[in-house]
Amino acid sequence: MASNNENEQNAIDKLNSNLSSASETLANNKKIIYWVLGGIVVIAGFILSYFFIYRNPHLKGAAEAYNQVEITAVGNDSIAAAEYKKVAERYPNTPSGHLAALEAAENFYDQGKYKEALDCLDKANVGEPVLMANAIILKGDCYVNLKQYDKAIDAYKEAVKKGDKNEQIVPRALLKCANVYDEQKKYQQALECYQQIKQDYPAFRLGTTSVDAYIEREKARLGK
Repeated sequence: MASNNENEQNAIDKLNSNLSSASETLANNKKIIYWVLGGIVVIAGFILSYFFIYRNPHLKGAAEAYNQVEITAVGNDSIAAAEYKKVAERYPNTPSGHLAALEAAENFYDQGKYKEALDCLDKANVGEPVLMANAIILKGDCYVNLKQYDKAIDAYKEAVKKGDKNEQIVPRALLKCANVYDEQKKYQQALECYQQIKQDYPAFRLGTTSVDAYIEREKARLGK
């Protein structure tokens, strides 16, 4: 009988031991869970604070600064260029900051300040493909005016890729590329640009002159 009592007590002790061990494990796991949840809460709080305390007001401030220049500097290239540049430098990595950099570049270009325009274009990381392709074409135009023809061609070729078969952007970039090749007396490369325009963008017009006239001109230069 004593033996049975001892066995029962041993069984109870073992059960208590198992329960205690399980309880400690659960308690430890809860601590880990609480720490993880606490970390998530802290991170979430930081993200929300970033957006509501810094990011959103920062974006709003950038947009307001950009719009202010739009209103006050219209019609004056030199003032507009300087003011847009200030917005781009004050609000980098914002949509309005990138647009301001592009606007500054265009105004500097109109003043013949091509190096300043290039500096601004390097900061104009506009995400929209068509707008970005136009910015790259402007970069090529700056290089042409600085007589850096190889860099201009590289820019126009990049614009062709970025334009992604846009029927206005791509043939315009190809036309500019052909003009630079002509300046370098690389008539075969110029001919290939005109032929690509004719083949891929037959509706594109070069003023009152057809692309066929340019093709024939290049062939004549090549003795074809």
